[in-house]
Amino acid sequence: MKSWIRTEDTLAVLLGLGVLALSLPGVAGYDLLGWAASVKIWVDPALAVAPASKGYAAITGPGSVAATFGFLLAVLCAGMAFIGASPGKFAVRFTVLFALAFGCWVGGHYAYVAATPDKLPKGVEWSLGLTNEAGYLFALLGGLVIANFLPAFGAWLKDAGRSELYIKAAIIIIGASLGAKAADESSKTQAILFRGLAAIIEAYLVYWAFVYLVARKFFGFSREWAAPLASGISICGVSAAITTGAAIRARPVVPVMVSSLVVIFSVIEMLILPQLARALLANEPMVAAAWMGLAVKTDGAAISTGTLTAGLFFPGSEGAASREAMILTTTTVKVFIDLFIGVWAVILAVIWTKVIDRRPGATVPWRDIWERFPKFVFGYVLTFGVCFAIGLASPASVAPMKVGSEHADVFRRLFFVLTFFSIGLAANFRRLWAEGLGRLALVYVVCLFGFVIWVGLGISWLFFHGVSPVSGKG
Repeated sequence: MKSWIRTEDTLAVLLGLGVLALSLPGVAGYDLLGWAASVKIWVDPALAVAPASKGYAAITGPGSVAATFGFLLAVLCAGMAFIGASPGKFAVRFTVLFALAFGCWVGGHYAYVAATPDKLPKGVEWSLGLTNEAGYLFALLGGLVIANFLPAFGAWLKDAGRSELYIKAAIIIIGASLGAKAADESSKTQAILFRGLAAIIEAYLVYWAFVYLVARKFFGFSREWAAPLASGISICGVSAAITTGAAIRARPVVPVMVSSLVVIFSVIEMLILPQLARALLANEPMVAAAWMGLAVKTDGAAISTGTLTAGLFFPGSEGAASREAMILTTTTVKVFIDLFIGVWAVILAVIWTKVIDRRPGATVPWRDIWERFPKFVFGYVLTFGVCFAIGLASPASVAPMKVGSEHADVFRRLFFVLTFFSIGLAANFRRLWAEGLGRLALVYVVCLFGFVIWVGLGISWLFFHGVSPVSGKG
């Protein structure tokens, strides 16, 4: 019992639940996490970081960074003692790692890098449009540079680069955010919800099986690579790839490399799909809106793409209601995609521990399955279920709960940044290329542009054809 309790898996659950516990008083109007450092898209570096809540504006951006770092340092050092590691050794290295990773995160929010076309700041006429998730790419690149050009420094940082701990804590926190969103969406138009849910179930099953088959049979990837890739393309990009990788106990570098491809290709889709939707679906705005939610895999890019598409279909103030309905449809479809992350993680974890990861000809006792089962999955299910149940039981609590979960989500995003940076520290360019990084990108191109986009269009047409953006009825 003691051997599996005092592990990083258990520590990740405790860490995630602890952050969420501090966010729960937000339902009653008590903000305990608003001091956390939230990074914004910026042109002026002085405005890049601010407290997550305006109620803590007096502590300023630098103060919020110091408070966030102090909080993480204290709880993580206590966690190191809990699992039997050296808190002092970890503290020194984590201080350096945090500074470097946070700097990469801020750099990735530079307006000319991250701002999407529909949200360009005043005075900014162009941007790469990589969305807020560019911070993850910057963190990965920062870690890669250190690992490959300053290997001694990278080895020194290794004790703080606990990517699996950061990944799993982030996944548990995201469960609360998705639970709050799911409760909120349940009050939306019933017709849109039914069509969205039915479409997502069908698309998810088709997408995942196809991508997994192509990666395994035609490109020769191992299950370790094929499963996170299939989830990244099928469900919700970064979060799905990382959750799947953790559930099947893949090396952390696998889902992170998949996630990087997801972010890059989402930008390409954001540039192409709105114009394509306007040309192909001129009289079917709701089909176009659903298509954006099905085809684009990261949340930020999907909603931005849906917003751009709505603007093309209904420009001007007279089309405001129709634009809102289209954006709602894109968001709703995307949320239902997100909800499959936890369900599929549980299914894959059971399959991997009972079938794939077992010895041929031998039976695997349930005790062994329990010991190898990733316990963080239960943390995710718990956080999602609690927030969803609270939202359904008390609709008035949804708004404050979403605020609280958003403050907790600041730590989720920071844990993702620490994860990407830590993965970079442990990665070697030659090894990654030898493992098939180039072929991985080719699989993504073939599956996304040869299959996923077009199946998504067909399913969107099947369930949203003839639906009015104003009434929401077919």
